[in-house]
Amino acid sequence: MTDFPSDTGTLDPADPWARQEQTFPKLNAEMISAVSAFGQVEEPAQGTLLFERGQRSADFFLVLQGNIEVFEIDVAGVPHLLRLISPGQFTGELYLLNERQALVSARAGVATRVVRVRRTDFRRLLSSEPDVAEILMRAFILRRVGYILHGTAGVDLAGPGHSGDTLRIQQFMQRNGYPYRLLDTESDTDAGGFLSCFSLSEDQLPVVVLPGKVILRNPSNSELADALGLIEALEPDKIYDVAVVGGGPAGLAAAVYAASEGLSTIVFESIAPGGQAGTSSKIENYLGFPTGISGQALAGRAQNQAQKFGARLAIARTVTGLDCEAQPYRLDIDGRDAVRARSIVVASGARYRKLEVENYDRFEGHGIHYAATAMEARLCGGQEVAVVGGGNSAGQAAVFLAKGSRHVHIVVRSSRLATTMSDYLVQRIASSSKITVHPCSAITRLEGDRFLREVSWTDRRTGATETRAISNLFVMIGAEPNTEWLAGCLRLDPRGFIRTGSDAEGRALSSPFVTSRPGIFAVGDVRSGSVKRVASGVGEGSVVVQAIHQFLNPGVA
Repeated sequence: MTDFPSDTGTLDPADPWARQEQTFPKLNAEMISAVSAFGQVEEPAQGTLLFERGQRSADFFLVLQGNIEVFEIDVAGVPHLLRLISPGQFTGELYLLNERQALVSARAGVATRVVRVRRTDFRRLLSSEPDVAEILMRAFILRRVGYILHGTAGVDLAGPGHSGDTLRIQQFMQRNGYPYRLLDTESDTDAGGFLSCFSLSEDQLPVVVLPGKVILRNPSNSELADALGLIEALEPDKIYDVAVVGGGPAGLAAAVYAASEGLSTIVFESIAPGGQAGTSSKIENYLGFPTGISGQALAGRAQNQAQKFGARLAIARTVTGLDCEAQPYRLDIDGRDAVRARSIVVASGARYRKLEVENYDRFEGHGIHYAATAMEARLCGGQEVAVVGGGNSAGQAAVFLAKGSRHVHIVVRSSRLATTMSDYLVQRIASSSKITVHPCSAITRLEGDRFLREVSWTDRRTGATETRAISNLFVMIGAEPNTEWLAGCLRLDPRGFIRTGSDAEGRALSSPFVTSRPGIFAVGDVRSGSVKRVASGVGEGSVVVQAIHQFLNPGVA
């Protein structure tokens, strides 16, 4: 067994393992007393299992004497010590904010005394002791970041690095903050031994290997979420004050404000928190982040914030229908479950548009991408890439990819970028020798074998066609609203976006986010006439809570 690295001088200062005082802090006597008021003192015998990987609703433990051993079980079932929790320190990470499975196990050391805080009491602790809660939340977040960065307390993913399914599984775990270790069978010299050890052939890849040698062969996102313990059981008899459909910036903002104001809140997100914004490599014009922040990091912070206030996040759960005649309203989940809520916030956003070009479906997931994160950028090192689109997402992707790619081609239908892109991105693109803009152009040909190999585009003014050896094409040409699940419940505009703020005769309603049904609100990209920006989505999600209060408590100021 080995402990976390103790020689922090060799670590990146941003690595949580190099920030021991924040990642594994010691509470002072006053804070220990405050925590103890919410729990019970216990003296477990040496080796007593306090909680184990895969357990839901694990308790919180504060060490008073002795220590707690935190360990992981590898794929072969062998335990490995990760950390000794000493007096004044505590167990736990982000699983304490939800009902998902714990990633690690813990057992008592020699002559150990602890304060055990049960899950329901831990919630009260967070809301009642803000100074303690700040330390706990920071530590929980840093521990999860450390697990992800070092590939500990997670699972193994083996498959070809350029495979669409390998990328899909990577993206799903990455966006949901789940640790994993990648074995790229195209380039890793250990691949042969790994496949032999688990009696796998290349046609069975990709696979996800869980502790205990549990093997998932090319699982769907929902199968993977279930196996990783990301899917939480729903309470069929519970009636929520607010159900938020969509976990993008607007939906997460609505959840944070609703839950913080005492409304029972649940959020449904079919893939991962963040929506389309969650795939952005860096957002540089979001208020309060002068050096920029990735969409995934912003979504992760918002998710943790919502859960801190008690909101439930149902990840990998898709709302497939709405009974808008029932009171309270009934949401159908994945075609098999149902949840009831007194009010609904529709923040289901929009899905990516696709190019209408031959072979597009063939290369989707095999060279065609809708996000430009570090994961996709690794596939583009030293290569030429193409980005299609003239909006901020396309500009951010081009600037980010230019760092490691040989050259980036931006293919855009308009005559110039300035009409659809923020000026800071336009200027950055114009000053880069590694980015070329092809105006008035469209993708006209895609060729390759198993993967995309060549991309052609045509200038609509001259008819000239250019073909480049490009294996990675990033398509960012806008989106279509996710409103098909509404089944005629709400009034839509001709493009399928939800009309809000006025009735069929054009009379103003009580809130700009009110739909044609009382108690159902729409915010963010799915709302007709909304500004398609992260900041505006967050603003709408936060402001809509006032209208929800007015609906739930009419006549109360």
